[in-house]
Amino acid sequence: MGRIVQLSKHLINQIAAGEVIERPFSVVKELVENSIDAGATKISIEISNECRNIRIADNGSGIHPDDIMLAFAKHATSKIATSEDLYSVKTMGFRGEALASIISISKLTCITRTKDFDYGTKVECENSEVKQSKTGCAIGTIMEVKDLFYNIPARLKFLKSAKTEFAYINELVQSLALVHPEISFELKNLNKTVLKTTGQGDTLQTVKEVFSEDLSKNLRPVLKTDKISGLKISGYVSTPDYTRSSKKDYYTYVNSRIVKCPVFQKSIDMVYKDLIGSRYPFIILNLELPPEDIDVNVHPSKKEVRYKNPNQVFNFIYSSIDMALSGIIEKEKKEEILKPKEEEKTPTSDDIYVSGSLDLSKVLNKPNYKDEEEKIITFPTQQTVYEKTQITQEPKKIEPKTFEQSKFIEEKHVEKEELIIGQYRKTYILIEREEGLEIVDQHIAEERYIYEKLKKSKNIDCQLLFISDLLPISPSDRELLENNKEKLEEFGYEIDFVSENEAIFRKVPQLISKVSPKEILSDILENISGDIDNIEEQILITTSCKAAVKANTYLNQFQMQEIIRNWRTCEKPYTCPHGRPISKIIEHKDIAKFFQRNA
Repeated sequence: MGRIVQLSKHLINQIAAGEVIERPFSVVKELVENSIDAGATKISIEISNECRNIRIADNGSGIHPDDIMLAFAKHATSKIATSEDLYSVKTMGFRGEALASIISISKLTCITRTKDFDYGTKVECENSEVKQSKTGCAIGTIMEVKDLFYNIPARLKFLKSAKTEFAYINELVQSLALVHPEISFELKNLNKTVLKTTGQGDTLQTVKEVFSEDLSKNLRPVLKTDKISGLKISGYVSTPDYTRSSKKDYYTYVNSRIVKCPVFQKSIDMVYKDLIGSRYPFIILNLELPPEDIDVNVHPSKKEVRYKNPNQVFNFIYSSIDMALSGIIEKEKKEEILKPKEEEKTPTSDDIYVSGSLDLSKVLNKPNYKDEEEKIITFPTQQTVYEKTQITQEPKKIEPKTFEQSKFIEEKHVEKEELIIGQYRKTYILIEREEGLEIVDQHIAEERYIYEKLKKSKNIDCQLLFISDLLPISPSDRELLENNKEKLEEFGYEIDFVSENEAIFRKVPQLISKVSPKEILSDILENISGDIDNIEEQILITTSCKAAVKANTYLNQFQMQEIIRNWRTCEKPYTCPHGRPISKIIEHKDIAKFFQRNA
């Protein structure tokens, strides 16, 4: 082991940069948050050179020329001064680490001017060395970072593709724009505008500009204040009928700071648990509380927070969302009660025998039917057919009336591979197995089969759409679709752009030709935006999910048999492409044990 030596200032900064600056996203986050702290109402972000060149310009207060050199020094900040300040942080940044870390791993130029001076200051930094000079410029600050990680080649190897790295940046700017609707944000990638907000101070307007008008119509406001505890929450949550497949669209903030908070997430999940099942809502919520009741000094990323009273916070968030949704739920209940019910047609013997042959689809799923004379028709699931008889009489066995009926029954007997008991809640198929009762989710069983079939298929059948809805898209959606147009076409999707913010489908896979184009596009964007490197897989998952039979759909016996028969042929029948389990077997012995019987 060598002798102990003092590390150089530059090497110390590079080591520290590893914690603060993980990827290009981190640089954008730190610099944009500085712009927000400086009171900017307009922030422009430009990305190029595979996300290694970053330029951020704002119209904030600027940096005083006498402070500029200190701004790039380690642990130098204008945002806290004493240890007490650390426990009442009101700004985004406060550690004084970001700029010192950034200049140790990139070439940075800063041009800034305050309102008190007629001239600006230019600072050039490389290898932690800083040079200062005067220059002409507008009030505000421009930070230009070039060749990020140029002197740390090992870090470059761990960066993902430029598309993925930009996706992280895009998601960050979206998050900041939603919590700061009073600020106009513009994000450019390779000189192309991907996102732009007007800064009108209206969150719903920002939602329209970042996402779509359709989304804004499906949001409900949340606003609650507790003056005693100092808690306040504001924002929007989606209605139970507007859901997503992941928690990617949980935009949660504490004192306008982006956080990934377990308390926040748990409270959201608890409210929606019985409303939307395994789906997730769209959330934009900002929790405000006294700075002394929260610790943001947990990690350099500042995404983790600790509450002084976590249970109080949990209950406050839960009740706020519940109040916002309760009006919707009550309205839906009233509509359901007032809605006229369709009269159920009672099958007769004429209904059951169609065109001289037995319609087993009406028999096997309807074991008992009452007629107007209080007689019962009993049709077991075995292949023997019984005659209509009085309730007090024994069923009388009869032979099939025609050769065609006999042949039909024999064929069905040959094809019968599963002893299907029926359907539970129009979502799960119940099967009696040798080892126990098997419960199969009909949607994800068929989704797995379709997914594997599509994956093996070289050519996907397409359906031309002569008429297609105009689909509103955001600038970031458009870029995502344009960048992946060839991949989408490979899997049966052809999209045309009719304007800057509208698109239409020309073709879709035949399997999902009856699905709403708006719904298809929403799922495509939702799935591929978070996983650019795995886009082919995500498109397949989207298609198979949309093509599969939905939960809460009535199936007859033959439809259930077909789904189960196809699913049994899958190479990986245990989970759907999203990773959810498809079936569950409850063993006979466990059922018998519950009822205190011998298995």
